[in-house]
Amino acid sequence: MGFSALIEKVRQAESALEAKERQTLADFRQLKSSWRASWTPGRIVVAGLVSGFILGKLEPEKKVASGSGALQLVSALAGLFAGTGAQAAAGEAGQAADAAQQAAATAPPVDA
Repeated sequence: MGFSALIEKVRQAESALEAKERQTLADFRQLKSSWRASWTPGRIVVAGLVSGFILGKLEPEKKVASGSGALQLVSALAGLFAGTGAQAAAGEAGQAADAAQQAAATAPPVDA
C-alpha cells in the first residue's frame, strides 16, 4: 500500500468521524429538547413527592429525629447568606468611604 493510499484512507476515516460527530450532536440536541419538553410542572411535583416519600422511608427514624441533616443544611444556607450580606455591606462601605474622600477633597477649608 502506497503513501497516497494511506493518506486517502486517513481522509476517509476523518470524514466518517466528522459525520458521526454531526449525528451525535443532532441526537443530543433532540434528546435535550425532548427531555425539557417532558418535564411539565405536574411531573415535577409528582417526582418531588415520590422522591420525598422514598427518602422518608429509607431514612432511619433516629437520624430524622435528631435533625442532623437539617441542621447541616440550615447552617450551610446561613453561611451562604451571611457571606453574601457581608460582601454587599463591604461594597457599600467602600463606596461610602470613596464618597467621603471626594467630599473632603472638594470642601472649602474651615477657618477656626
